[in-house]
Amino acid sequence: MSARAKAITPLAIVIGILSFAWTEFSLNFTFHWVANDLPAAAGVDQPENFHLILPTAFIAWGLFFAAGGDNAAFGKIFLATVFGSVAALITMPLAFKTADFPDFYGIAIWVGVFAFILVMILIAGDWYYVAGTFPCFAAVFLWWIATGLDGWVPNGGGVNNSLEAGAAGAGAFGGLISTPWQWVWFDTWVTLVIGCVLGILSAKIAGALTPKPKAAAEAA
Repeated sequence: MSARAKAITPLAIVIGILSFAWTEFSLNFTFHWVANDLPAAAGVDQPENFHLILPTAFIAWGLFFAAGGDNAAFGKIFLATVFGSVAALITMPLAFKTADFPDFYGIAIWVGVFAFILVMILIAGDWYYVAGTFPCFAAVFLWWIATGLDGWVPNGGGVNNSLEAGAAGAGAFGGLISTPWQWVWFDTWVTLVIGCVLGILSAKIAGALTPKPKAAAEAA
């Protein structure tokens, strides 16, 4: 096995195992373990307002390695999850108060405003990682769109707490995942942070399993 393969294989194995564990955990958490016990589709129940978003963690996980894959990268991406998601949290109510469905200009205006602000924060110093902030900002909007655009689309996040009543409004899977906008933010942010944790875990575990150059030379 080449030196490059020896260096990469432990990381690949660790990421594969953690990816399996995260996928199994997050989907069961959302659709079985922490759900309303209200049959919503064949074999699954209706998620609670708080749920985990499987693909979102992979966004922060990838950003962790893009930022360097070390302790400093963890700090940068954690801060990116805060700045990006909070900017989206503020944007959502401003957007639907500016223009109702079906006019998009309210969303467009405030996304543009906060995109400008997020870039301008670069003035504060190199600790701020705007390349990580933008995907985190976008992740909230991705889930807001997927779960029905609560506040902008009528009944988008469910009607009269309909998630508990068993009759979700417009949202993903025909309304199965229909989430109030405040919970869209919280669910996304928590899942992004989990992605940061998966990143540092995969780096630390792989680092412990990867042969050191001296040990590898002695073994040869």
